[in-house]
Amino acid sequence: MTELLELRQRLDEIDSRIVALYEERMEISKEVADYKIATGKPVLDKERETEKIRNVTALAGDAFNKKGVRELFEQIMSVSRKLQYRLLGEGGHNSRLSFMPVSDLGSADIRVVFQGAEGAYSQEAMETFFGKEADSFHVDTFRQAMCALEDGSADYAVLPIENSTAGIVSEIYDLLVEFEHYIVGEQVIGIEHCLLGLPGASMEDIRRVYSHPQSLMQSAAFLNQHSDWQQVSLLNNAFAAQKVKEDGKTEQAAIAGAVAARIYGLDILQRGVNQAENNRTRFIIVSGRKIFREDAGKVSICFEIPHESGSLYHILSHFIYNDLNMTKIESRPIPERDFEYRFFIDFDGNLKDSGVKNALRGLREETVYLKVLGNY
Repeated sequence: MTELLELRQRLDEIDSRIVALYEERMEISKEVADYKIATGKPVLDKERETEKIRNVTALAGDAFNKKGVRELFEQIMSVSRKLQYRLLGEGGHNSRLSFMPVSDLGSADIRVVFQGAEGAYSQEAMETFFGKEADSFHVDTFRQAMCALEDGSADYAVLPIENSTAGIVSEIYDLLVEFEHYIVGEQVIGIEHCLLGLPGASMEDIRRVYSHPQSLMQSAAFLNQHSDWQQVSLLNNAFAAQKVKEDGKTEQAAIAGAVAARIYGLDILQRGVNQAENNRTRFIIVSGRKIFREDAGKVSICFEIPHESGSLYHILSHFIYNDLNMTKIESRPIPERDFEYRFFIDFDGNLKDSGVKNALRGLREETVYLKVLGNY
């Protein structure tokens, strides 16, 4: 035990020297930052860092220590860069994002587009966010909704981006990169699938059920109790309700929401036919303008990074260093590059916050591509 205490005491003495040397190094880093601010040089000098890593790694004695020294100095230089980003920000050198803060998104003289037929869950999300009296129209596809923003026929689009049981809507992520549109709000609604039939129809009349494939899957336990029913997939739940109404056949039913029942004048034969009680879908409100509410509390970004070991690890450190709570990370393939991925991240914050500005400055310098998708 005495020997262990002596070893720990020696380690404490070494650690004290390491801390003193670290602080001395950071003081010099401040001088480097002053020089870069004065000359306009970028904080990240990849060639210099690569050379430095190679030189200090060569000083270590064996393979294990070489790896350790490499990781240690990568971290030291990463923290040094973050200090320089902070000093740039404090000196008023944060790059302008050109997002305009607004007090609200407005309600008068706006037009909203949603995907699907009348009665779709997207319409319910739209009505919940903007009100039932909102001037709205619907289109068949997500792309058409984004195009409506682009050509000015709509001010906002309401699009599903994530379901609590089925996961993300990957096409929406890809469209957010393709179009210069931005997330300005979100609306989460509970998804309660209902069995809808013609007025006067009963469960005993049903022989065929229409719905979106995902809704049929989510209602599998209920449908298995009626194995004699034919299940037919359609593009949208609301389309299914519309078909039942237009065909006028009592043996046909649709699995859709209560809003669809109201829109098409159908009876709800049974509520809650989906087995997941906490089935919820998150919808995003998208605008063609670079705006954000002054009280926004979530930032969404996407980025691409060098396809090399440790890239994502170092990028994520910007959130830790700036005390930002990352709430979500997703990846999507980059179509033109085999087996390389674009990352999507949500984190808590407002574009006016200094920590957010510092993190975005670092990300902008150290990623191959960065887009702020919105603050909402």
